[in-house]
Parts: sequence; C-alpha cells; structure tokens
Amino acid sequence: MATFVLVSGAWHAGWCWERVVPLLEAAGHQVVAPDLLGMGGDKTPLSTVTLARWADQIADIIAGLADKVVLVGHSRGGIVISAVAERAPDRIETLVYLAAFLVPPGQTLFDVANRISREAKPGVVIAGDDGTTTIHPDAVGPAFYNRTEPAWIARAKEQLTPEPMAVFTTPLALTSDRFGSVRRAYIECAEDNAVPLELQRLMQEELPCSPVFTLESDHSPFFSSPGALVDCLQRIADER
Repeated sequence: MATFVLVSGAWHAGWCWERVVPLLEAAGHQVVAPDLLGMGGDKTPLSTVTLARWADQIADIIAGLADKVVLVGHSRGGIVISAVAERAPDRIETLVYLAAFLVPPGQTLFDVANRISREAKPGVVIAGDDGTTTIHPDAVGPAFYNRTEPAWIARAKEQLTPEPMAVFTTPLALTSDRFGSVRRAYIECAEDNAVPLELQRLMQEELPCSPVFTLESDHSPFFSSPGALVDCLQRIADER
C-alpha cells in the first residue's frame, strides 16, 4: 500500500479531492490532502504566501509521515511538488503531475503557459488589488469542469478562493541531483480547457515522465472521473 499526498491546483484546496480520498483509503492507502497556506480553510494572509512557503509546508508534512510518498500535484500544484522534490527527494517515491505544470529549472509557470497561443477570454480571471486573482463564476464550468456533472460544478463554485499570483512568476530552482533524481509520472486530461493537451505534451517533451496515462476527462478528473483517476494513481503506485 502507498501513502499519497495530494496537492491541489490554483483557486482550489484540499476539498477538491473529496471524491478521490475515500476511494484510495478503501483500497488500503494512506492519504493526506492538505489545504495549502492561505487556501481553502487556511487563514494565512495571501500577501505572505510564496512558492517557497508552500514547498516548505508540504516538505514538512511528508517529513512527518512514516513512509515515502506518492506526491500528486494538480495544475498549478505541479510547481509545488517540483519544489518539494528539490527539498526532500529522499522522502518521495514518485511525483505525479495531474494535468499539471511541469516547469524546467529557471523558468516560471507563466513562461510555460505562454508556449501555446490560445484565445483570450476577458473576464475569466479577475485581478484583485492585493496581488490575487479569482475566477469569474460563469467561467468555472467551461474552464475547469466541462465534463463534470452540474451538481459538482456548483460544489466547486462554492469553495473556490483567491489565488496569490506571485507563485506564477517565481522561477523554479531545481537541480538534476535532487529534483531530477525523483521518478516522474504524468496523467494527461484529454478534454482539458485550462491546460490543453498540447501544452501537457510540450512540457513532457522537455521533462519526460514514465509512466504516462491519458484520461478522457476535463481539467478536474477528481470530480468528473474519480474512479478512473484512482485507477491511474494505483497503477503508478504499484510500479514504484
């Protein structure tokens, strides 16, 4: 059995794994799905949040667990798990990028996101005066949940919170001896409107992963395809 630590993506928190955690636990796995600092129910001021603080937070969590972990990052969570691997490569069995940003050393999430052109949709992201952004409620379904049942879309809309944008422009300090020594796997989402499949595959060309699985899902298989997602996670854990 494996120990999974699940890191959510932008505007999300630990709640997004609520359909996944029970399935993994029923199969005998240990699962930790924390709220990152300032996200979900955590009250840390977003003005104080940095990528380094998030990485330190997750590194501290895995240091307290008995076994090495399968560290899963969704979307923006990809840069968090990469930074954690640089800090604690000996505590991680596998990094799993779930439709996630797999960013090379010295680059930022924004650098990678801009590798493909896409139609701008005004009003999707609403900038705050405090260095944060939110997603317009009308964009949540089309952007993140285009293959998700309406009740689960409504559930997500209720819980999304502002995102500190400083992490999007922070270059990743990664080395081949530490980050590069940890096994990487990727779970693609073929119907993803937020991180298109083209971009997911461009990122893997530069930083290859094995194994790679493809889900016929939207950006949020934790709500739209939890069973299929758990199957992929268990197969990755079985190969570790």
